[in-house]
Amino acid sequence: MTRPQPRPNDPPPEEAGPVPRDVRVMLVDDSLVVRSILERIIEQRPGLSICASFASAQDALAWLAREPADVVVLDLEMPGMTGIDALPLILERAANARVLILSSNCVEGGSAAIDALALGASDTLAKPGRGSFSGRFAEVLTDRILSLGQRSPAIPAAARAVCRPARLAAAPVIDAGQPLECIAVAASTGGIPAFTTFLAHLDPRIRAPILLTQHLPDAFMEFYARQIATLTTRRVHVATAGMPVEAGHIYLAPGDAHLVVVANGRRREIALDRHPVDNGCCPSADPMLASVAEVYGEGGVAVILSGMGRDGAQGAARLKAAGGTVFAQAPESCVIWGMPGAVSRTGIAAATLNPDAIALMLGGSLAGRSRR
Repeated sequence: MTRPQPRPNDPPPEEAGPVPRDVRVMLVDDSLVVRSILERIIEQRPGLSICASFASAQDALAWLAREPADVVVLDLEMPGMTGIDALPLILERAANARVLILSSNCVEGGSAAIDALALGASDTLAKPGRGSFSGRFAEVLTDRILSLGQRSPAIPAAARAVCRPARLAAAPVIDAGQPLECIAVAASTGGIPAFTTFLAHLDPRIRAPILLTQHLPDAFMEFYARQIATLTTRRVHVATAGMPVEAGHIYLAPGDAHLVVVANGRRREIALDRHPVDNGCCPSADPMLASVAEVYGEGGVAVILSGMGRDGAQGAARLKAAGGTVFAQAPESCVIWGMPGAVSRTGIAAATLNPDAIALMLGGSLAGRSRR
């Protein structure tokens, strides 16, 4: 049954000042047992509190029409309106909320997680069996909710100066004589819809191969590759060692190795690197970007999209030093401005823009470029 839980002790906005408030969490799950367990886990974590708990998506949507939430923890399989059906409506109703999908359907090898992320969910987590909600699961769940619920960081003045809506992205930041030979994209949390937007606005005349490192488990990669293929006429592959890097193709890093490109004479090939990296990510964007710097130099372009942490910052710096061009996603369109923020704050980004504007800027610089 529906059990709204208002927070009467919240100070009014004019009295709150800079004091941080708890992340307001809404639960949407048809199981009363699951909701009760999650409520207990979340309320025990400092910085989190339950603002509402509902058994149906319809009741959750009615609440969101009147009250705010920072993070919505949403089940997928529910009677009546499913979580997948409700997800776009929740995002429309609560524009500032992040949605964490918690479902037994989000197991490795299933497509539900990719479908949810493509529709705008910020993160997914597999729901454990009964009796397995404590310990490590509770820690992972509350860590992710805290990360998603944190307010967007203040936008530095340098970043604000280059944040532009797509229609204003005509001013070139790339030398028209500079070749465009390879586009390397790095993404994590929030990266799937960001890459979808980027790809939708990328001029089809740009035939440079696209390398994509998206932080996902290996079992999800084939599903994600098939989903990308529905969005573009480009050929899409989960990268394998020895695969030729060809114009008009997209290469997705597998979940258990770093995607790198190597030169074999005049031929460019995919190689897979499984060495640990400093940031702990696998796949990591740093080796990918470093290899693009080595093989393509000034012909390489890096696009750093939404994601937690700093993956891609070191590799982007190497590409910039080799003469390549680096773009970072603007904070207002990011789920988490971690990866692009790390690049933007160093000053190596040619521009910090929304994904559509980055794509349009690349298209606007076609004149005088060599396209492979």
